[in-house]
Amino acid sequence: MKRVTSEVAYEYIRKRIQTGEYPPGFSLVTEVLSSEIGVSRTPVREALHRLATDGLVEIRPRHGATVKQMDLAQYRDFCGLRLALEGYAAMLAALVHTPLELRTIKLALDAMRTHTERIIVDDQDKVAHEALMAEDVRFHVSIMSAAKNNLVKSEILRLHLVNRILFGPADPSGPPIKEFANKAEHDENRRRVLANHEEIYDAIARRDAPAAREAMERHIQDIIDHAALTFGGTPAVRELTPEELAYRG
Repeated sequence: MKRVTSEVAYEYIRKRIQTGEYPPGFSLVTEVLSSEIGVSRTPVREALHRLATDGLVEIRPRHGATVKQMDLAQYRDFCGLRLALEGYAAMLAALVHTPLELRTIKLALDAMRTHTERIIVDDQDKVAHEALMAEDVRFHVSIMSAAKNNLVKSEILRLHLVNRILFGPADPSGPPIKEFANKAEHDENRRRVLANHEEIYDAIARRDAPAAREAMERHIQDIIDHAALTFGGTPAVRELTPEELAYRG
């Protein structure tokens, strides 16, 4: 029974962190949570420690537990780990992928190309935007799977989950149009991002491990650089999609 109540508490708190009901910095008071969930304090404490291990909660002596938040220095460290692991995964994928795994990566890339062109024609096409983000997830997850290293994959997915919860999902085609002088510049950025993905795929396809690693690291670094520029902004609170939750990252 103890294990069951701890799991109930874990899922209850985790769900509310994911939806933004408990935003970064939110105080997670054991007594309050115990009353809300309908369990004793012990399973709540166990759940909070599990969430701390996941990277979603911070527990400090004499201060209690809060939903994880980061300053810029912590965020850079966090992203540095992501960059190293995703570059390594791309390198492994280039070395050990199967034809079927390569085809899966290619299908995601082809879909990204289709949705990017749809957005360039009509940047108000919300369906295309959502589809592009989903295919971007599939592209990266397919590379992780092709790398055949479950420990690396698990850690990358954990980092992505933390990132998406704390900062919101990133549009793979780049920052908002207001950061560009005009639509033409924004469209050019979309094509550049797509070209980055094509470069990663091409290196994996020809089994060029160093090039695959370098291409992935450049792509992730671009994402990190943009996030650092906008660090401290408050993302819109929204529930994560099934695709985003699957990319746990």
